[in-house]
Amino acid sequence: MFTGLVEETGMVKRVHTAPCYSLEIMAQKVREGMEPSHSIAVNGVCLTVTAVGKNIFSVEVIPQTLQKTNLSYAREGEKVNLERALLSTDRLGGHMVTGDIDGVGRVAEVLKKKEEVVIQIEPPLSLMKYIVEQGRITLEGVSLTVASCSETDFRVCLIPFTLNNTTLASKKKDDLVNLEADIISKYMEKLIRNSHSDKSRINKEFLKRVGY
Repeated sequence: MFTGLVEETGMVKRVHTAPCYSLEIMAQKVREGMEPSHSIAVNGVCLTVTAVGKNIFSVEVIPQTLQKTNLSYAREGEKVNLERALLSTDRLGGHMVTGDIDGVGRVAEVLKKKEEVVIQIEPPLSLMKYIVEQGRITLEGVSLTVASCSETDFRVCLIPFTLNNTTLASKKKDDLVNLEADIISKYMEKLIRNSHSDKSRINKEFLKRVGY
């Protein structure tokens, strides 16, 4: 579990495609106490640490994750957002983030204003039902508030601190970004759907079968 508060931006040192797809990432802060088998969010994707060296660590990415995220486009020298898994004693400063990406969105527009940058994102349409104004969304591992949304896109506002401490300042039109919707909305959807499903099975035929 994560919070969407990026601890550090690391740099992809090397990309391996064989025998499996893996990344070597240079970092400082997140390496403190890091050991193989620990979980870490890389651009919002929960991955398992496979090796730790001096100023560097490695993670492997399975084919399913490559298909669901933008990590297949990772390049050497590219910066990535990093966050270690949440401890039970930590403050939950962002929101509950699982690191399981729901889909990849496209940057439709970047508006630079005096004190903020507004990014318009076009997500897969199947995700729009989970996105509401003033709700939470994870963008490249960064916990953000949805400033506005329509039926096909949404906007987030980035303050200077976020721009200076994440990779979002470098995003431009048509870039692909990892998205994770608020998990609470997905739980609510399933509860409501199951509730309706249960009611639909209680009809005259059902009652006859159980002896009424």
